[in-house]
Order: sequence, then C-alpha cells, then structure tokens
Amino acid sequence: MIAVRDDTATTACPVCGVAFLPEGRQRFCSTGCRQTAWRRLRSAPAEPIVARADTVYECPSCEARHLGEQRCDDCNTWCRRLGPGGPCPCCDEPVTISDLFAADQLANTATAKTEPEEVTNRT
Repeated sequence: MIAVRDDTATTACPVCGVAFLPEGRQRFCSTGCRQTAWRRLRSAPAEPIVARADTVYECPSCEARHLGEQRCDDCNTWCRRLGPGGPCPCCDEPVTISDLFAADQLANTATAKTEPEEVTNRT
C-alpha cells in the first residue's frame, strides 16, 4: 500500500535536526546542510588493514620466516601466522615469543586466592 504524503507538515533536517517546511522534494533545510550530507556520504575511505609488522609468518613450502610479510617471495605462496615476535638480536632472523619461552612460562598460572581480612570496628 502506498503511504500518503502530508506536504503541509514540517520535516526535520537529517543533518542539523531543525524543523522546516519542505518545498517539493526538499530533504535538507539549507544548501549548507545538503552539502554537508553529500560530503559525509562521499568521505575518504578508511585505510585498509595491513599485516602487522610485529607478526611472524612461516612459508609452508620452504619454511622461511618473514616478519610482517604474509606472502613468501621465493615460493609465491601465502604464509601461515606463527604469532607475535620480532627480529633476533643476534642473527636478525624472525623469532616468535613462543620460541623464546617454554610452554609453562607462557601459560596463565592461577593465583592463589586469599581470604579477605576481617575488618573489626574498634571504638
């Protein structure tokens, strides 16, 4: 069913919220609000998400490690993510944090729960 339009009613501007009496198919209260809406609609796109520079990747074919690069240049294949890491200070090869620590050092250890101290009211 087609809704009947009431041309005598006031309309709120979608940009500034001011009530105005539209003329014809007018949607905005002023030229400035119309231009603001157009600029918001056509604003610059967001930057694409790129690989983080602190993530280590490993090629499944040649097992070469890459820091922040998801594609192996030698094999032309996608690498698998190993985890966060950085360059080794000695040999400058990419190493992950899990390479530096044992599994039990990385696991969350449960802290011992202590009973809350009882507060006594001294007067």
